Amino acid sequence: MTHKLYIKELIELNPEINDLFKYTDYTDKMTNIYSDLYNEKLQKFNTKYLKMLILKKPKIAVPVVLFAGLVWSFGPLVVRYMNDPQLIPWQYIFGRGLTIFILLNLYLFFEEGKNFYKNYFRIGLSGLIGGSGLGVAMISFMFSITNTSAAITLLCLAAMPFFTALLAFLFLREKISLNVWISIIIATVGIGIMAVGNSSETSLIGFVFGMTSSVGFAVFSVSLRWRKDTPKFTTTAFAGLFCVVFATIMIFYKDLNFFSTSYNSSLFSLHGTLVCLGLILYSIGSKAIPAAELTLLSLTEVIGGIFWVWLPLFGINEIPTTNTIIGGFFLFISLTYYSLVMRWNKRYIGLN
Repeated sequence: MTHKLYIKELIELNPEINDLFKYTDYTDKMTNIYSDLYNEKLQKFNTKYLKMLILKKPKIAVPVVLFAGLVWSFGPLVVRYMNDPQLIPWQYIFGRGLTIFILLNLYLFFEEGKNFYKNYFRIGLSGLIGGSGLGVAMISFMFSITNTSAAITLLCLAAMPFFTALLAFLFLREKISLNVWISIIIATVGIGIMAVGNSSETSLIGFVFGMTSSVGFAVFSVSLRWRKDTPKFTTTAFAGLFCVVFATIMIFYKDLNFFSTSYNSSLFSLHGTLVCLGLILYSIGSKAIPAAELTLLSLTEVIGGIFWVWLPLFGINEIPTTNTIIGGFFLFISLTYYSLVMRWNKRYIGLN
């Protein structure tokens, strides 16, 4: 009984840890673990160590979030290494979506136990909308990066916080402060400059898909705000399944080969693995970091992604155009200003 009381005290001191004891069988499992710890090393195991385990300390969480952005930043480079990626978009979407779906479910199994599947019964309408929006974002990403530069695609994705604010204003009636409106206007100027620089039809298509991807990510974010108890990892896994189903339909409709070469297929899986690993790291670290810092730290993906495809070492040598650099500068200014505003407002976010 003593160890159960100890767990109760831990939960009272740190309510967020209550999520770890969501299911009965998992509670029993954790109870046995903590029982051994209690009997052997009670004096050493206290809430200080528990907080370290869930990365509540920013000095630990910041490097974790930075590393998550760094992991994500290799995505465009992986796509650039594919053979004729513009000819196999649906095979790519199928392979990456399947990898995301499998890996996230494995993570949920080890994290929550054999009853993890019950989360699928709890995602509700918000999860279906959010997962579908994220699925559309993943699909649009592929069509964007295969039709324009990696810089354009990534800078479009960097505009996601502003689309999130606008959608939350329209559907959740969240107020937008004057400072946030200023950030949105600055970002719009930057996006307009980038759009003007993409005058060719192919590049313009890539730009439009990049913006669509950004809106899709915003829909995912807003849906989670709509119902905060929506299981986020399960919703993301559903997005992977959405990609698999949609890609399968398109492959049969277009009478395409279901699988690409083994080389390309390995890159599909690699990109899906990078997405999952980054998501897990980001979700762990984000709980201890204010939204303002998260917005700035997320730029690691954008900066890294542009840098890797430019770096001669990797052999891509993709140099951003002048309009992309100027528009990107405006976008970075708007994000920095937005982050400062968020810091002043002391708003916090975190993925569970």
